[in-house]
Amino acid sequence: MQYQNKILLLSFIASVVLSIIIVPILRKLKVGQIEREEGPQSHLKKQGTPTMGGIIMIIVIILLGGFLYLNYASDQPEIAKALLPLIGVAVGFGLIGFIDDFKKLILKNTKGLSPKAKMLGLLIVAVAYTIVLLKIFNIGTDMYIPFVKEYITLPIWVYIPFAVIVMLATTNAVNLTDGIDGLSTSVTTIIITSLTVISILLGVKEVTIFGAILIGTCLGFLLFNLNPAKVMMGDTGSLMLGGAIAGIALYLKMPLLLLIIAIVPIIETLSVMIQVTYFKKTGNRIFKMTPIHHHFELSGWKENKIVSVFSLITLVFCIIGLYAI
Repeated sequence: MQYQNKILLLSFIASVVLSIIIVPILRKLKVGQIEREEGPQSHLKKQGTPTMGGIIMIIVIILLGGFLYLNYASDQPEIAKALLPLIGVAVGFGLIGFIDDFKKLILKNTKGLSPKAKMLGLLIVAVAYTIVLLKIFNIGTDMYIPFVKEYITLPIWVYIPFAVIVMLATTNAVNLTDGIDGLSTSVTTIIITSLTVISILLGVKEVTIFGAILIGTCLGFLLFNLNPAKVMMGDTGSLMLGGAIAGIALYLKMPLLLLIIAIVPIIETLSVMIQVTYFKKTGNRIFKMTPIHHHFELSGWKENKIVSVFSLITLVFCIIGLYAI
């Protein structure tokens, strides 16, 4: 069994064990899902389902990441060092989501973090990660163009804002995808798997290790997140996953590949933008509700069907993405 498979299995087991321990604690603390009255009526029965479960994934990433850092520090210090920014960006975005969830669910502040404070936190993490890659790891500002199969080099004053926008857009898109049981977890697991396969092909061991941790963690969490969900990830999980995906893509110099493999989160985001723009101009709606998974839900699709179809679409586009490199 190769090292990435061992890491994946270990993180899967850790995720399952921690979920068994933490989900009852969240339930006891009454850290429950708050459903919008204007949302799908079928979601009202989910009121009170333990949320903020993304903390499970963050703990696994820190524990496994720390263990593997120490494991590689003696004989392969360059791999150990390279793991740190990948772990840091995922945990950093996750902590912003945790603070938001904590204020809403523990402190009972229904507004959570203000939009400005939340955006500022995400911006700080994104800028810090970008600078670390450029100044400490010297990865350069070159970027791979899918299908063309060539690299282009951006001026640094273009690359930094571009990288930050990629990270903020990805976290927002994954956050919007997290609307029904198991959807965001399933879709992001497939996307992360695709990026991990690319890292294996390119021989980028640190990304392979980090990707294996994420895949195993997500699969373990998914056992408790599928419909009917026993736990929701909250902003803690969705922002962490979005940050991890964007962080890996930038590390591999393939942020443009996200336009292909992250097609579902992109469509979710576009559906909201189109709906808002069209409603402001005409007073009418194109979709029954956005993000678009709610449109299909209100059209009679069961949650499991939506998750299956959206996951299949993601899988197909990830395969296309692999051909694009």
